[in-house]
Amino acid sequence: MEPVETGSLERQDLPDEGERYQELLALSRVSAAISGLWDLDAVLKVALDNVLKIMKGTIGGILLLDEQTQTLSYHIHQGLSDDYVANMRLAPGEGIAGRVAQSGKAILLEDISTDSRVAHPELVRAEGLKAFICVPIRAKDDVLGVINVASRRAHRFTTKDLHLLYSIGDQLGVAIQQAKLYERLRKARERYRKLTRQLLVAQEDERKRLARELHDETSQTLSGLTLQLQALTDMAEKSSGDTELVTRLKKVQSLAVHVHTEIRRLMTDLRPSLLDTLGLVPAIRQLADTRLRPLNINVSVKTIGKERRLDSEVETGLFRVAQGSIGNIIEHSQAKNATISVDYRDNELVLRITDDGQGFDVSDITDVEESGRGRGLFSMRERIMLLGGTASVDSKIGQGTTVRASVPIGQSEEDERE
Repeated sequence: MEPVETGSLERQDLPDEGERYQELLALSRVSAAISGLWDLDAVLKVALDNVLKIMKGTIGGILLLDEQTQTLSYHIHQGLSDDYVANMRLAPGEGIAGRVAQSGKAILLEDISTDSRVAHPELVRAEGLKAFICVPIRAKDDVLGVINVASRRAHRFTTKDLHLLYSIGDQLGVAIQQAKLYERLRKARERYRKLTRQLLVAQEDERKRLARELHDETSQTLSGLTLQLQALTDMAEKSSGDTELVTRLKKVQSLAVHVHTEIRRLMTDLRPSLLDTLGLVPAIRQLADTRLRPLNINVSVKTIGKERRLDSEVETGLFRVAQGSIGNIIEHSQAKNATISVDYRDNELVLRITDDGQGFDVSDITDVEESGRGRGLFSMRERIMLLGGTASVDSKIGQGTTVRASVPIGQSEEDERE
């Protein structure tokens, strides 16, 4: 039997079959709540409801120990006034609940209003509390809080009440530890998402800067070089009979044109100007035409619903999904046809990229391999998840691939004005 400090503890015979069944049912419900709920307050409420039901009580509460302030306060309660709950904050060792939290031993009282150890006796008297039982909530050797059950009439709680509360208290200790771990994981995940989002924003800013510098400096210089080489070639053809010189000049000019073309393609990959000036669909259409059509891959880009401008972060994220998907079509699919649809709905936008290529087994990709395989799939999902959306890839060997990304969107400013 667990240790207990008691003003009056009645020892009774073992409970009958019906009482035993009710106790087991209460424990089962608490266990189910602990395993099926992540919300700690919901778990505590289930526990308190079942405790009061099996003990045929209407007054009770669960106080938890705040690690930072080292005070006990009510998280869940029933049958207690708001004034009592708000003002009953106890340090370990203070009052009945504080003593239980400090010692790890239960306390049972026939009439708490007459006990000299009570903290805030005026609150207890105003509440009219009499019979009282307080049991620790423990996880291993740590006391995390207490369970209180009270009555407004003097009577004796029993050993079976004590054992039931101890059993539920131990289960709640596990639940509280799980909730704390879950909260730490949630906060860590939130920090990771914020960091990832900041990195993506920084990445896009750097892409934009590089694209602008390539346009303003490298591209302009190459344009000037190409024009100068054209002029030199024309002069050499008219004033000189040196065919070898003319041939070499034309070759250099052709090389300059090729480099200029590659620079312009690199600029588009880094940050297409159409994405900033005209929006998502024109940028995707330009990307598909310049990347797929030269490879004899037929591509169609269609818009469903009313096309409108979206938040820059949303348009950039969806464009990167389309860019990655088109890159995979080029590198892996061996497709002949591709279809891209941008579906503007009331509250979401759905992007689909479908090809008729060789497909692959999606279940084979469970992680990012050292070779880089799987990186595109996981980065796409992460990017869309940061926008509050979902992304999926549906593919079967020999049956092509469909990439789907859905993100929530609000109304445009024009729609809101209308």
